[in-house]
Amino acid sequence: MSTNGTKDAKGTKGTKGKLYGVGLGPGDPNLMTVAAVKAIAEADVIAYHCARHGRSIARSIAAEHIREDHIEERLMYPLTVETTDHPGGYRGALDDFYAQAAELLAAHLDAGRTVAVLAEGDPLFYGSYQHMHKRLADRYDATVIPGVTSISAAAARLGEPLCEDKETLTVIPGTLDEDELAARIAAADSAVVMKLGRTFTKVRTALESSGRLDDARYVERAFMDGERTGRVADIDPESVPYFSVAVLPSRVDAVPAAEPAHGEVVVVGTGPAGAPWLTPQSRGALASADDLVGYTTYLDRVPVRPWQRRHGSDNKVESERAEFALDLARRGHRVAVVSGGDPGVFAMATAVLEVASEDRYADIPVRVLPGVTAANAAAAKAGAPLGHDYATLSLSDRLKPWEVIAERLRAAAAADLVLALYNPGSRSRTWQVGKARELLLELRLPDTPVVLARDVGGPEESIRVVRLADLDPAVVDMRTLLIVGSSQTQAVTRGDGRTVAWTPRRYPDRADG
Repeated sequence: MSTNGTKDAKGTKGTKGKLYGVGLGPGDPNLMTVAAVKAIAEADVIAYHCARHGRSIARSIAAEHIREDHIEERLMYPLTVETTDHPGGYRGALDDFYAQAAELLAAHLDAGRTVAVLAEGDPLFYGSYQHMHKRLADRYDATVIPGVTSISAAAARLGEPLCEDKETLTVIPGTLDEDELAARIAAADSAVVMKLGRTFTKVRTALESSGRLDDARYVERAFMDGERTGRVADIDPESVPYFSVAVLPSRVDAVPAAEPAHGEVVVVGTGPAGAPWLTPQSRGALASADDLVGYTTYLDRVPVRPWQRRHGSDNKVESERAEFALDLARRGHRVAVVSGGDPGVFAMATAVLEVASEDRYADIPVRVLPGVTAANAAAAKAGAPLGHDYATLSLSDRLKPWEVIAERLRAAAAADLVLALYNPGSRSRTWQVGKARELLLELRLPDTPVVLARDVGGPEESIRVVRLADLDPAVVDMRTLLIVGSSQTQAVTRGDGRTVAWTPRRYPDRADG
């Protein structure tokens, strides 16, 4: 590994040397920091990683600051992307290399020499130096000199803001699987996809499938010879080197197209309480929409984005809301209809699809994206009461008569199904829970566990497990979901005082008694 390892160098006998991880910036020597130049000047040993061809971009950046009396240690990778017969595979071969390189530098440090490990960009951002730091910083005095990252360099070359206001930045390695890439891109505000090269085609496909290809910009060798920028959609995959990135810049100043041409309606489930419960797919759909339509309470869960139009309404106008969304889509707008929980469970998907089935909307694309249902969220908080067969019912008699509800309750209870009961009560519906309890007690034991889950995921979250006989209708409101156990559901108080409920997956054979 050593190129000049036998050259004499200063060093204080008996005193350990100092280790520097020196960030050099993206390629232009003028972007090196004063601290980086000083660290190189102070060093006795200059080390840098390189491939087997021996050339080092890091060294070329710092070349004018490297003196003849510097000891140079060229840390040459044994492989890059090819296969290996190492018993530990590719990772094992690299781990052995990093261990050997670290011990080579440790010998210099033990001799009292100051070692500067050069790193293009920033030493701790996808940099080779980090592997030396992890192996040496606990034994020696180590200082990291930060450098301008490729992300900052790419944004500067594009001349477009990377993040603004409340936007977040997602950094994504292009080496991820395509579906993982698409999910992370879809969920991102701004993003930078690193490590293109051989991954470019996969990254481009992921950008396209997540609806972000038109926004994506390409930067190659920022602040280096051969620099190139453009739209990702226009780049020839065969021409893409490793030192390139795809950038999704800030969208704060973005505006919907004056004449949109690809309208659609996406019905998005936000889960029971907003951001922590959103899937990446739902995040992406909400961020990509021109218009958001929904019940105001649910719209408030979605971040305000300057480029979007928001259309809030009362909770009792589902058909009108669906028609409004479809009319927007017919004019070319990308519309997200925002629903709580899962949009297909007592929520907006049915209303949208019902209106969309009319001839006038036959050509409007409609997609439904799933969300975490209130029943699943409540069950997880309580343990696993839905671990076996269960039925989901709404106790609201606004859209169906109570006689139908009662008949279905009896049938489900007689079948010994766990029951997830939505819409159990409200200010104007105060008797349904009591009637349901009376009916169920005809078919279930008084000790049957009942989960009362209120405001799951919200600031007033409350999860309690009570006996069916002790269920108090007065504490149940529209923000409460009830889970009534089967004959097999168990409720146990654990050591921390919390009662958990679960329903075994194995059902006893009635023939065995």
